[in-house]
Amino acid sequence: MSYRRLWIALGVVIVASFVVLGIVGKQMIDNAPPVPAAVVAADGRQLFDGETIKLGQGVWQSLGGQEIGSIWGHGAYVAPDWSADWLHREAVFVLDRWAKASGATSYEALGDEQKASLRARLERVMRTNTYDAATGRVTIDPVRAEAFGELSRHYADVFGNGRPEYAIPAGALTDPQKQQQLAAFFWWTSWAAGTNRPGANVTYTQNWPAEPLIGNAPTGPTLIWSVISFVLLLAGVGGMVWYFASQERTVEHERAPERDPLLGLNPTPSQRATAKFFYVVAALWVVQVALGAITAHYGVEGSGFYGIPLDRILPYSITRTWHLQIGIFWIATSWLATGLYVAPAVSRHEPAGQRLGVNLLFGALLLVVVGSLAGEWLGIQQKLGDAWFWFGSQGFEYVDLGRFWQILLFVGLVFWLWLMWRALRPALVARSEDRSLLVLFLVASIAIPFFYASGLMYGQRSHLVTAEYWRWWVVHLWVEGFFEVFATVVIAFLFTRLKLLSTPNATRAVLFSTVIFLSGGIIGTFHHLYFTGAGPAVLALGATFSALEVVPLVLIGFEAWENIRLSRTRSQAHWVGAYKWPIYYFVAVAFWNFVGAGLFGFFINPPIALYYMQGLNTTPVHGHTALFGVYGMLGLGLMLFCLRALRPGVAWKDAPLNVSFWCINGGLALMVLLSVLPVGLLQAWASLEFGTWYARSAEFMQTPLMDRLRWMRVIGDSIFAIGALLLGWFVLGLVTGHSFDRRAEVREGDAAIHPLPEGVAGD
Repeated sequence: MSYRRLWIALGVVIVASFVVLGIVGKQMIDNAPPVPAAVVAADGRQLFDGETIKLGQGVWQSLGGQEIGSIWGHGAYVAPDWSADWLHREAVFVLDRWAKASGATSYEALGDEQKASLRARLERVMRTNTYDAATGRVTIDPVRAEAFGELSRHYADVFGNGRPEYAIPAGALTDPQKQQQLAAFFWWTSWAAGTNRPGANVTYTQNWPAEPLIGNAPTGPTLIWSVISFVLLLAGVGGMVWYFASQERTVEHERAPERDPLLGLNPTPSQRATAKFFYVVAALWVVQVALGAITAHYGVEGSGFYGIPLDRILPYSITRTWHLQIGIFWIATSWLATGLYVAPAVSRHEPAGQRLGVNLLFGALLLVVVGSLAGEWLGIQQKLGDAWFWFGSQGFEYVDLGRFWQILLFVGLVFWLWLMWRALRPALVARSEDRSLLVLFLVASIAIPFFYASGLMYGQRSHLVTAEYWRWWVVHLWVEGFFEVFATVVIAFLFTRLKLLSTPNATRAVLFSTVIFLSGGIIGTFHHLYFTGAGPAVLALGATFSALEVVPLVLIGFEAWENIRLSRTRSQAHWVGAYKWPIYYFVAVAFWNFVGAGLFGFFINPPIALYYMQGLNTTPVHGHTALFGVYGMLGLGLMLFCLRALRPGVAWKDAPLNVSFWCINGGLALMVLLSVLPVGLLQAWASLEFGTWYARSAEFMQTPLMDRLRWMRVIGDSIFAIGALLLGWFVLGLVTGHSFDRRAEVREGDAAIHPLPEGVAGD
């Protein structure tokens, strides 16, 4: 069967998309908000220089950066968004000063007409761009200079003495010089959010955040491109339905063979060596869930954990950093280990020394995990000095690990790619019927280390916009893009290996879905960057292509039902039931792909939605249901599949898997529906009515209603944690033997294979 058209389409999509991503990205970086050489008052007094702003960005990153509050809406959710918070506090300070100068006690004491007059004056003062490109200086009104001094003292107190309502412990930052640098950085981020671009009536951040006091409101393009994205979504869904309706219905899976195709096949030494990767996956998964519970609890008890002063040892910024970083570690480890298992299986070739290579990679993995987590703790606790960037935390979500560990991880990924290549090469040379699938497998494998390398494209002193642009290459293109392509190919190989799918059908389906997904997915990266110092081109491209990114997800139910039918072929072949729970996790992936990535993703993706929701709890609704619901479930499914395939004749006790599967999925749904989503919706209302600052403020977040809603999360979290512990206990039982059903036997046709009495999966 020829797949030439699909390959051409895939090539055109990838090349054209990256050309656009590169050209527009360069324009975005070139037109980023300038870092002034100096900020001076109108009387000529210099408040601080550009070096202070850059050092302040470093201070912010070393404290945890996006893991403690947020900047321009990107980061954690307990503390304020520092850009919106500073902007509002400065506006209120200026208005009060002017009101007192007119004889009133405060701005709020004035009449409506006087308030309107002062707001118009404030908007003119703050939105007027006084940056002089020739000298690199920004000149501000004397009252704003006075506001800087007042707010500097406020934030020094926040980080010096702590704020339980922000989950910031006392002593987080006590160095007066660093406190001043941090204040300068906060000022610059709010200046970019409240000052018009030269020659435009729109701020550097497209008028984000919502701030009525200075006239920050959605722009015309924000509204127009949102409407266009709605129309494109409907058009894309209609086109996809018409396409599928026009196709002849074909059988997409084969009748199951009479016996397990893996039975009687001895796993190669390198395949057996992958088992320990999956044991680490299960352990990290349980630890991540525990850290998630602690992190969530800091939202209601910012200085401890049920009365225990845990913030003295593990403050919120560290637990959240570890929670996110460990999640990336275990999901990626599961997928990489699956690749190492699948490669010899599809090529039927075990290269010399492959087992040694797999074991070396395992040692490197442990070094990166333990070293980076220890470094993040030391760095955020301000114990690494100037080495924080290299060995501590970089302060950016999902790429928090220090640069040294980041480089080491990249080297490990390249080494993994080499192991994959040497195992796959004989099959590629053989030109078998699954060669197209193998080539796509190799392409996705190549993309994994090299798209992770985009996280090395910015440095310690890079502009914030530059760092954000490349960070989203890692988060969106590495995690959400090519890793998903890789996982899709792996699943196809697993099913063809079990002879449940024909190779031609699997190849055609994978190539087609990859073309459709990447058509919107690559350029759709821009939807993360609407309000991060970008121009209208990013707004337009992000809105349109992120809508197209959702289109294929509306038909994800076909994939779910195909997987269910595969699991139900037990009536045809008894052995398929042994793979029931891995397949059910693949069904869960399809479900959460539609709900988490599709519904909740598009819920916040249109510019007008994200304008009011960026940095609110509507984002972790999408994050939990998409990142864990899709990629986490897939990681767990791949783990169980490979552990099952390593010992196909060994009977498992399925009861723990049954309970854990439904607890994990039910707990995730309850966590979102009872707590995180209602909190996010109420925050969106507060942002729309009063401004972003209020939606993130302690005044709003610490109300009795919000407090009750956050406590409601305990229900879903507890059920979810039970499922996680049961799954961890089951995987541990594959090591100790307690997860084997020693009374059962697995029948394959006329043969009965009894479980090994003392064996464990892997070496």
